Amino acid sequence: MAKYAENDQITRLRPGALWTVRRGRRSTTVDTRVPKLLRGIALAGTLTAAARAAAIPYRTAWAALAAAAGDLGVELVDLAPGRGATLTAQGARLLAAHDAAEEALAGLEDLVLPAREPTRGARVERPLRVAASHDMALAQLRDSWRVRHGIALEFHGSAESLDAYRRGAVELAGFHVERSATRASDPLLARLDPRRDAVISFITRTQGLIVPRGNPRRLRSLAQAVERGLAIVNRQPGSGTRLLLDRMLARERIDPGRVRGYAQEEFTHAAVAATIAAGRADAGIGIAAAAAQFGLGFVPLVVERYGFAVRRRTLDSPRIRAFRELLASPPTRRIVEPLPGYALDRPGEAEAPA
Repeated sequence: MAKYAENDQITRLRPGALWTVRRGRRSTTVDTRVPKLLRGIALAGTLTAAARAAAIPYRTAWAALAAAAGDLGVELVDLAPGRGATLTAQGARLLAAHDAAEEALAGLEDLVLPAREPTRGARVERPLRVAASHDMALAQLRDSWRVRHGIALEFHGSAESLDAYRRGAVELAGFHVERSATRASDPLLARLDPRRDAVISFITRTQGLIVPRGNPRRLRSLAQAVERGLAIVNRQPGSGTRLLLDRMLARERIDPGRVRGYAQEEFTHAAVAATIAAGRADAGIGIAAAAAQFGLGFVPLVVERYGFAVRRRTLDSPRIRAFRELLASPPTRRIVEPLPGYALDRPGEAEAPA
């Protein structure tokens, strides 16, 4: 990729999900603002706040949701006077599907259309490459990081991200482990070499059981859910949350074969929450913010650290230094702090893997 002069005009084309409703010969496109409005309602619980976050008037937001409901033939939002707004099961499914589609597209490179060819002999400068376990804060930050800071962040499982880092395919790997984890006890930390690698701190977040609203089964532990034969929705192999579930089962001496739904897998925290919101599972391991997004119950189990593996020798290089400063910046703080179960954890500071 060529480095363009400062006065060059560059057009970047970013792929994104677009939903089309087809009935017979009739085809209608769902307003692209609808997923953003659904996400805002799931997070804030009111259409007013969702419209404000989407930077559109309330009446426009209401009309967009009403039009989408008419096209789809299902209600996406339950608007109750005096009780705010909540997503219906179908609204939750659409939001989860949209997030999954955006995740799939996230691995594609932007299409760059320069106004003219780069200067002959100009040096190639590629984006800072980051493979990271899925996280709701990073999902909100990713697009602005790509456009404004030249950071190409792709979501993978924690294990896959660290493996890509170790073979030199990326400069940074985002992963999460229990707060008390050490290299001796955690297979993810064991992949790192303290002489070669460092971990840049970012956040802590709470993982636990995502359950239906009000926790009708009065669950307090994973073991309870297994003993009662409740259906669990799992994460994909190699994800940090899947590894966390397996460790918790091992501590309780529970054979995974006893877990109903162990093979039912989703690829994001939001997808786990949407599966439970739609009534297709009774519980799943995920983060508190995903439960809050879909108005579900949550039983906290562990606090974990989320950080980025990096080569020690690059810590003070200009690009990694800029990345470390970005983690501690006000825009990042504004995204992280409102998320339930999240807290900044010495963002940008580096230490040897424990």
